Amino acid sequence: MSVKLVNPPETLDTQDTLSPFKTKRILEAVLLTTQEPLSVTELRKLFDNELNAALVTNLLNEIREKWTESGVELVHVASGWRFQTKAEVQPFVDRLSPQKTPRYSRAVMETLAIIAYRQPVTRGDIEDIRGVGVSSNILKTLSARGWIDTVGHRNVPGRPALFATTQAFLNDLNLRSLEELPPLDELGSLVEKNEELPLA
Repeated sequence: MSVKLVNPPETLDTQDTLSPFKTKRILEAVLLTTQEPLSVTELRKLFDNELNAALVTNLLNEIREKWTESGVELVHVASGWRFQTKAEVQPFVDRLSPQKTPRYSRAVMETLAIIAYRQPVTRGDIEDIRGVGVSSNILKTLSARGWIDTVGHRNVPGRPALFATTQAFLNDLNLRSLEELPPLDELGSLVEKNEELPLA
């Protein structure tokens, strides 16, 4: 006995005009399988830039709403959009592949906070604020993690390097911009909460 589908599911044909349903399916598939956040500009390339940024953003917000009751969520961070495990579910996911969360010293956290809230800053600026010298290992640690980078040099004798935070820093803290940084005294706990990967 054969079974006839009354309403066969919509197929994805690249030659067809994409409906919102198809477009959302494509966006979901790409975002669920990519490793890094994707910007609206990058996502528009999926459709040969025929969809404007506002429409893609609206569809992304609809997808985010659809997943609100799930164990994963679609979030907008500095580099773009990504799916991630919700905080309340993450401890259970961690049981499958437990990782030792790196702990950073007070000196590392103070240095990161100064760079995040006063950027761009030189090593000398950091030392002036902290009142002590800054070890090269501290800057190497933050750079290896991908949280800070050299963004230029100050036009003074010696041309010291200027440090600033990166998009990876914002991504790891689930922030879209520096304006969303929490009060300074909350930065340390926020960084620990969002630790996922060990230092390279």
